[in-house]
This record gives sequence, C-alpha cells and structure tokens, in this order.
Amino acid sequence: MTAHSQDVRQLFGRVAVLLGGSSSEREVSLDSGRNVLESLVAAGVDARPIDGVPALIKELQAGTVDRVFNILHGSRGGGEDGVLQGLLEAYGIPCTGSDVLGSALAMDKVRSKQVWQSLGLSTAEFCVLRPGEDLQEKAEALGYPLIVKPACEGSSVGISRVFKPEDLAAAVALAKRYPGELLLERLIVGDELTVGILGEQALPSIRIVPAGEYYDYHAKYVAEDTQYICPGLRQQDDAELGELALAAFRAVGCRGWGRVDVMRDRSGRNYLLEVNTAPGMTSHSLVPKAASQLGIDFSELCLRILRQTLAAVAAP
Repeated sequence: MTAHSQDVRQLFGRVAVLLGGSSSEREVSLDSGRNVLESLVAAGVDARPIDGVPALIKELQAGTVDRVFNILHGSRGGGEDGVLQGLLEAYGIPCTGSDVLGSALAMDKVRSKQVWQSLGLSTAEFCVLRPGEDLQEKAEALGYPLIVKPACEGSSVGISRVFKPEDLAAAVALAKRYPGELLLERLIVGDELTVGILGEQALPSIRIVPAGEYYDYHAKYVAEDTQYICPGLRQQDDAELGELALAAFRAVGCRGWGRVDVMRDRSGRNYLLEVNTAPGMTSHSLVPKAASQLGIDFSELCLRILRQTLAAVAAP
C-alpha cells in the first residue's frame, strides 16, 4: 500500500457504496454503483458494495460503516426519497448528496414544482390527477399535447406523451403501475437540457439529441447513437441556465451534488422539469460528461463527491 492510499483510507474510513436496491431503477443503480466502486477502490478508498437498505441496516448495526456513497436511484427501495437519509442521520453516518428534506422534495415532482412556482421559477404547467377526478376534463383544461408521468419515479419510468384524447387512458394506465400521485404536464416542444451540480457550482449544460423522437429509457441507457452536446448553449445562455438550475436545486433544499433537468422551448425560455439527487454514473450518464468539460475525470468526480461527506461531519 502506498502512502497516498493509506492516507485516503484513513481520511474516509470504511465506505459503503450503496447500490441496487428494490426500486424500478435497480438495474441502472447496479451499473452506476459498479463504476463508482471500481473508481474509489482504484483511488485507494476502503470501499465495498452494499446492495439495498436492508443490507445496509445490518452493517450499521454491526458498526462496520463510517460513511455512505449513495448511488441508489429512485424511491421505495431506492435512496432518493429521504428514507435512507433519515436512517443515516439517526445513526450519525454521513452520506453523499442531499439530506432528508432535499431528497424527499426533489423526488416528488408535484411538491418540487409547487415550490418553484411559489418562487417564480419557470416550470411547465401541470395538474395532479387524483382518484375520482374526471380524467378528460383535467386534460382538456391543461391542453394537448401533454405528458403523463408518475410523480415519484425517475429514468423516464412510466412516462407517456399524449397528443390526442383517445390515447390518454392508456397513458394513465401505464403511470398507475407505479405508486403515488399522477402528474399531467404540458408538453414543451424544444430542446432537452440538463445541468449537473457539484457543490456550489453549476457544470456546463448538456443538450441531449436522441436519434429517435424522444429521450426515453432506451435512449438514456441502451442506445449508442444519442448525442450529448456540451456545453449545450452559447456562453451567456448557458450561464443563465446554470443560475436557474442552481436556484431550483437550492429551492428544494438540495445540497452536495445532483442534476437539474430542463426543457427549452423554441423561443428560448427554460422550463424546470425535475432534480435528481443521486444521478446516474453509468457510461451514458450526464454529470460525468459535464464534469469532464472542466477537466474533472470520473475518478476525481467520485472523490469530490465523497469529500463532501467530510464537510457534512464538520458542519455544526
């Protein structure tokens, strides 16, 4: 073991790379987690994988974990809805990413959009579909085309684009496969962009250009022909988008690192979509692509994220 490796092991202690879990995004999390684990181990960190929250609880009870690199995705068995964060706060174990409040708000697309609206931050018009309400009436009030999505899922799970009334029922049936509220949102026609957040910094934006019509699950994690243009906008526009993304991130109480997804219409107006508090770290993932534009390679990115847990411990 080199002196550097020994210093790193002492600095971070025993690190649990929390991956997998039981959410709808399990496979993506496993892929992300493998990449993070390999990078941390290569850097000399005493890191090992733990699959899901129940397995982590056993390790916490045994006192074998000093900090957690959370790369679980999603809710209800994922690590982005605040449940994991509450557990770790109770044990006094620092964790990468946002705390209970930030995680819970960001995971809930309805509440995060309500916060943004209250602060005058631009987000697409939407309504919540609750049991017993007239589906067609709500959709017509919002206007076609629209998007139907589960309020608490990620990775484009359960999302449909609806252009005419006769397709609405099937879209709602798909979204209802997932727990929680359903969201109807006005479809913004334009460019899809994303902004990574690292500490107090907005990374260069990425404009996503799928080979197909939409940036769906296949385009995100399977296809090799999706284009990622970084920076996604000209300098001044990119700076303005970065400011909006940081404001949205802070508004819902997030911290550490994350990713803010945005639609930009043909007139150049930006609309906030959602915040991801444990973004993907796969070969197709966007935060590593943006960080690389600033000379931050994958290994350094993982270490910077992990170092944020030291600041969390030092905070009063």
